[in-house]
Amino acid sequence: MISRKNASISKFIIHKVGNKFNDTKNAFSENIVDFDEASYDLMLPFLLRPFTNVVQSYRFNHHANISLNEINSYCKQLFDDEDAFIDISKHIVTHLFEQSTSANIKTGDVLIVLFEGIEYLDMTTNAIGIFKIESKVNFFQTYLENKSYDVLVQKGINSKKVDKGCLVLNQNDTEGPIVLSVDNNSYDAQYWINQFLNIKYADDANNHTQQYIELCKEFSTEVLKTEYSAQEQNSFLAKTIDFFKENEVVNVEQFKEGVFEEEKQIRQFEDYKKEYESEQNLIIRNQFDIAERVVTKEKKKIKTDIKLDTNIQIKLDIDAPDASTEYLERGYDDEKKMHYYKVFFNAEA
Repeated sequence: MISRKNASISKFIIHKVGNKFNDTKNAFSENIVDFDEASYDLMLPFLLRPFTNVVQSYRFNHHANISLNEINSYCKQLFDDEDAFIDISKHIVTHLFEQSTSANIKTGDVLIVLFEGIEYLDMTTNAIGIFKIESKVNFFQTYLENKSYDVLVQKGINSKKVDKGCLVLNQNDTEGPIVLSVDNNSYDAQYWINQFLNIKYADDANNHTQQYIELCKEFSTEVLKTEYSAQEQNSFLAKTIDFFKENEVVNVEQFKEGVFEEEKQIRQFEDYKKEYESEQNLIIRNQFDIAERVVTKEKKKIKTDIKLDTNIQIKLDIDAPDASTEYLERGYDDEKKMHYYKVFFNAEA
């Protein structure tokens, strides 16, 4: 999560990236862009706005040494020698081109940007921005000809969202430079994250919190909803979010004691956690600090509706984890041969 209130663009260049599978070539600019005031005032927030809501950060990855990571190396050169900006920006586009291992990967404009005054947490720093614009939108252009106005359709960049972008901050921690990334066309996320940038989530509270909540969401869908009911699933998710809101640290043993009432479900959760870690090739810590911003963001994504095949939906309040147990009763009617929910209340709101 960054602040852009004091940010500025010091260097900006546009290239075009092709796709070797489609026989489309790269096209390079030889000069940086000289903005007029109107285009600058539109471009700066367009590029940085997506990162103001980013919670998790990444770090560069490499099987041998992160100093050998191409984007890490290019960005370090840019920070050390701004005079090499144009040449290095071309190398970045060439590296992106080499990752087009599928005909489905889109060509587009690549914007390489040097920012100053980026505020991240308690730091103010400069940053390298790499943006890929894949989608153009139609817009009408009016013009005067022979004393009459006419209209034509042109294609241009949608100023409301960036297709793909990353910020490499000129700040390091023990894992290396801090990297932020956004991708609004995630059909080829592996191409952007793993192949081009070669980055992984930072080993911090944000990532630990995210991983654990993802584990709980998957468990609720694959085990609780399947073997028990949607009511059980939603009750578990509400208790999970409540636990994360009420504590500063997650201890897995305390978590299980706090959200499960049956020993059977605890054993199912433990077994599922082992399978999940194996399938995802990760290890979820048994104790970690909670990142409040991640909890807030993930809470908004969780749906607690119970959808029935009789065109009725029951919406549960995720902020009231005990309401489902106390005021919602599930049963089976032998006469109708149907399941039912009984809802208790004092008054209609």
